Parts: sequence; structure tokens; C-alpha cells
Amino acid sequence: MQIKKGYKQLVAEANAEIVTLSVDDAIKHHGRDDVVFVDIRDPRELERDGKVPGAFSCTRGMLEFWIDPESPYAKPIFQEDKKFVFFCAGGLRSALAAKTAQDMGLENVSHIEGGFGAWKKAGGPIDAPKPKA
Repeated sequence: MQIKKGYKQLVAEANAEIVTLSVDDAIKHHGRDDVVFVDIRDPRELERDGKVPGAFSCTRGMLEFWIDPESPYAKPIFQEDKKFVFFCAGGLRSALAAKTAQDMGLENVSHIEGGFGAWKKAGGPIDAPKPKA
């Protein structure tokens, strides 16, 4: 099988159309009432690596369904007039998520360059993972 576009091309195309925040800029936005951090990592990643305090968790697979107000799975947070900052582990999935959200009509959408890994390395606040029993 030969694919028409690989993930690298999809991410490059997304990055050309969305706002990418440096991790330092993202940290400056953290804790503001007008900003929602959207963590699109899966639950295993959250349990293993920890979380950004106050971030809204939305797995990548549910994003379109949670954004669309006509979906039975719609989440009211996506109907709020706020800035949405998406992030994943390394910045690839969040670029695609931010592009999708923007294409769906969300305004003030961005993602964090380098994702949670960059956030952690830069000393951004983290709720550490719970130790396993």
C-alpha cells in the first residue's frame, strides 16, 4: 500500500496554518481565566507522565465529537469564548488537533511546540503522576 500523505506532511501542513506557541509563551498563558489548555494525550500517558494543572483532558479520538455542539458527545467547554491551547507529548498530535479545531470553527486556537515534554523540561507546573500501588 502506498499512502498519499504521510504524518510528516500532514503535520507540516497543519503547522503552516496554525499558531504555534513556544513553551515559554505557553507557560505565561497558564492559569489565565480566558485560556483553556487542552491535553489530547491518552489516559495511559496522563497516568505515567503527569498533567498540566487545570488542563482539560480530551483524547485525540474524541476531539471532533466534543467540539461539535450538535454531537451527542459535545462538551460545553468548547463553546466558551476562550483561547484554546492544545498539547500532546511532543507537539505532533496537537498540531493536527489545533488544525482540526480551527477548521471546525474554533477561534483563538494554538498548540505548544514540543508538547508536554518541552513543558516539563522548561519547568512548567506539573501535577506529578500518582505512584503505583
